[in-house]
Amino acid sequence: MNKKHLKRLLVFLAVPLFVVLGCNIIINSAAKGKTFSDVDTIPKNRVGLVLGTSKKLSNGGPNPYYTYRIKATVTLYKAGKIAFVLVSGDNGTIYYNEPTTIQKDLIKAGIPKEKIYLDYAGFRTLDSMVRAKEVFGLQQVTVISQKFHNERAIYLAERKGLQAIGYNARDVSTKQGLKVQFREYFARVKVFLDLMFNTQPKFFGDKIDIK
Repeated sequence: MNKKHLKRLLVFLAVPLFVVLGCNIIINSAAKGKTFSDVDTIPKNRVGLVLGTSKKLSNGGPNPYYTYRIKATVTLYKAGKIAFVLVSGDNGTIYYNEPTTIQKDLIKAGIPKEKIYLDYAGFRTLDSMVRAKEVFGLQQVTVISQKFHNERAIYLAERKGLQAIGYNARDVSTKQGLKVQFREYFARVKVFLDLMFNTQPKFFGDKIDIK
């Protein structure tokens, strides 16, 4: 390979890398100071928005991301830092229903059913944040997920006119969560593509008041 071809190859490889790193830096910077791991220091918000994920892994074992989000939501509620919980997740088929599954586990953990609202059309983080504002009428919210996810959700929320902070559920070890962490870099690039093309949620629907 001659120097000319080598230079072209390096440029070809470098540009996507800079894009991925740039998107990551922008989102991290925008969320700085807006995520909290200590329940004593996080400000109060009327509603906590827990972002859905599957309860089980593909091998049938428990999904630690799910387990830690449930625990974080209960901790936040019992500390009086939120008064209501909005569960946003995928309900794409009759066999898969994230919001209802999460609701059942939150009730088992002591959160009253009447304090929990379900968003069945949170197919993506973008959908969850836009619907929180447009369907559920929220102006501000506490997002509940792992820190990396909270950062992306906060960035999206604020670009859509929703004030957001994040309460960080316990993260998963690097070895255990390597695949998810790798996907997150590309999810952050997708954020900017969605904003560029003004991507909208799959569904909106009737407005629902949280009260």
